[in-house]
Amino acid sequence: MKDFNINNLVRENVKSMKPYSSARDEFEDFDTANMVFLDANENPFQNGVNRYPDPQQSNVKSVLAKLKNVTKNQILLGNGSDEVLDLIFRAFCEPKIDNVITLPPTYGMYGVLANLNNIENKEVLLSTDFQPQVEKILDTVDENTKIIFLCSPNNPTANSFSDESVLKLLQNFKGLVVIDEAYIDFSDKESWLAKIEDYPNLVITQTLSKAYGLAGIRLGICYGSPAVISVLNKIKPPYNVNELTQLRALERLSDPEKIKSEIASIIAQREVLLKVLVDVIFVEKIYPTEANFILIKVDNANKRYDELIAKGIVIRNRTTQPLCENTLRLTIGTEEENKKLMEVLLTI
Repeated sequence: MKDFNINNLVRENVKSMKPYSSARDEFEDFDTANMVFLDANENPFQNGVNRYPDPQQSNVKSVLAKLKNVTKNQILLGNGSDEVLDLIFRAFCEPKIDNVITLPPTYGMYGVLANLNNIENKEVLLSTDFQPQVEKILDTVDENTKIIFLCSPNNPTANSFSDESVLKLLQNFKGLVVIDEAYIDFSDKESWLAKIEDYPNLVITQTLSKAYGLAGIRLGICYGSPAVISVLNKIKPPYNVNELTQLRALERLSDPEKIKSEIASIIAQREVLLKVLVDVIFVEKIYPTEANFILIKVDNANKRYDELIAKGIVIRNRTTQPLCENTLRLTIGTEEENKKLMEVLLTI
């Protein structure tokens, strides 16, 4: 998007506000080995977590910057991707005035956060092959449309959006295009991070919850231009990512080969399950997948869901979602878990 100006999107109250300055923000970090910290009203007795965490998560950002080939000032970390998404709403969308566009069926929190922030959510359904209807989206845009949310690979459909569709939106929409890449590690497609220098209106969210196996620590990641990240840093809580989360993330990120091995195992198990699903008599369609789950269309989703529950297997019934009538979403488990699932699918 040429002539993009972030100041045209930022809420007026956010432009004028000053971020909360915590004790750790004011302290200029240098050799701290022999320093006495009496600045933050902390309990002085050491137990590993008696001090406030680094409010800017510098060590985690350094590792991610190297891993993703970006700079630290292009990264914001949050208490899960949901906090990151909420910050984007609060920074750029004026309640009762602005609107966003989402593309159902998609991740439900976009709509929840729109309601929470009193922002109109304009829904433009995906096409029948689960791709963005770009012309309809652009026709829906008005002067108060601040954000278009794209989930790619998409949840619950498991497919990625075409490069042509995404590029057209980036080039023709004057607001932010937020691409949620929670499942990008399971796809052969390149992350849109490679284009972040080319499009100042591009914002990408990722997570350590899926491929990295850290759903329990709640660490979401936002990548954007330094200007966008600076705005979000203005309004984020000072200590939004706790010390234990930062330490656990650093530990996990220090072993990239193990992560790659687990991703490869999930993808291999995905292929095994795809082959078996062809022989399941009540499966009517298997949708293409680039995620760690598979969406299938069945004869009766409610019935099959109940049958699986009765056999001790919990999956997700997506039949209430637009374009997803009689669909079930199956997450890829371990080899043992998938074996049990396949045995049940072939016998119920």
